[in-house]
Amino acid sequence: MLGRLLILLLSVLPKHTLSHGAGWLATRPIPRPLRGRVHRGYSRVFGARPEEAALPLEEYPTLNAFFTRTLKPGLRPVADAAIVSPVDATVGAYGRVEADTLVQAKGRDYSLAALLGSRELADRYEGGTYATLYLSPSDYHRIHVPLSGRITAATYIPGELWPVNVAAVANVANLFAVNERIVVDLETVSGGRLAVVPVGATMVGMTRLAFDDAVHTNARRREVQSRSYDPPVRVETGDPLGHFEFGSTVVLVCSPDAGSIDTLTPGATVRVGERIGAPAVGGA
Repeated sequence: MLGRLLILLLSVLPKHTLSHGAGWLATRPIPRPLRGRVHRGYSRVFGARPEEAALPLEEYPTLNAFFTRTLKPGLRPVADAAIVSPVDATVGAYGRVEADTLVQAKGRDYSLAALLGSRELADRYEGGTYATLYLSPSDYHRIHVPLSGRITAATYIPGELWPVNVAAVANVANLFAVNERIVVDLETVSGGRLAVVPVGATMVGMTRLAFDDAVHTNARRREVQSRSYDPPVRVETGDPLGHFEFGSTVVLVCSPDAGSIDTLTPGATVRVGERIGAPAVGGA
């Protein structure tokens, strides 16, 4: 009941304005003597782990800089010959793509073609596997490459900015296919495809890509922006892919000829670089 009331309240609030405001606030400079106190306070409230940060807390001039912090070297080793988790997250859903359908929550399905913004692209993933990975405000906010290959395209799809927490997943129809998102198309060495889809949310300032500053969510030009890369952007497993400016969700979809995501239990936690699947032969 509380979750439904929250969604009802958000339905009448200007979610994009709120998110722009949150982004502006998060980029306000913090006086150096106060930075450690502010970042430790945030960490206590949300359960973040400041001890993992690559830099001393005083070196992060804004909350946004701390949200998007890198980690100390070696904290997230990358598994060999595997599809790896692109994020630190909680598993929200896992399954097989059947008849263009992905499970959002019990009793709620949605269309893969709607998520990707393309029926042709969605058809490549029929019979493949997918996982929904939810990042809370406590998590490391950077996104990494799940498998070596070539990024051939990235598409920004404007939309709503509903929350992506448990209440929203249970109560907002087609949540991931109506929220703002970026579809990153990754061609693996085997010729298969991985779609990495960072989904925007309420109070997420922006979602940005590491390889293309021009593509990001919460853009002021609210129209589809599709970019193809020629030559493609070559990436290795574990490379930086992008980051959220607060928590959100990544939907990862794997075509049958790229390999298979392992069975993941909803509620389980995964970490960047951890094996979550097996690539096709020749695709590692």
